[in-house]
Amino acid sequence: MTTTKSSRPTPDATLARIRKRCGEGFFSVSSHLDNLRLHVPPEKLVELTTRLRDEFGFHLTELGGADYLGYPGRSSASHRFEVHYVLLNYETAERLILKTGVSDPDPVLPTLVPVWAGADWLEREVFDMYGIVFQGHPDLRRILMPEDFRSFPLRKDYPLRGRGERHNFERVTREDS
Repeated sequence: MTTTKSSRPTPDATLARIRKRCGEGFFSVSSHLDNLRLHVPPEKLVELTTRLRDEFGFHLTELGGADYLGYPGRSSASHRFEVHYVLLNYETAERLILKTGVSDPDPVLPTLVPVWAGADWLEREVFDMYGIVFQGHPDLRRILMPEDFRSFPLRKDYPLRGRGERHNFERVTREDS
């Protein structure tokens, strides 16, 4: 099915269809420009993404993380970390952004690898950079940093200079002792 920009469903129409099928309580909504954002509690993430795949034809195109430690305007009750999932329906060109939050000391989310196999390496990257554990992931290990690295470089509290940066490697700590 070929669609043009003018025949693409509006974000409001997409939201109405999803709400009709899923009911209330699955997510809250915000939007920015033309992007529809669904804020999903972690316990509803797998169920909602499965429905979005099976009933609405959405595919995962991007998965990333953010650390909001010390972010202006965020309350202390807000989640420190946020993982976002960008979904696309190839037939209708609808784009949807799912966001879910998680906090310290144990940031854990369910894996979406059973829903979209392509989430595998993307979740590994978020784990490697932020330390967010994707429970049930088939091979959750470092993908960018060495296996013996003990920290998470994209966290806002990661040390940028001096002790802490080099000392996150076990071999450096042993040699320096």
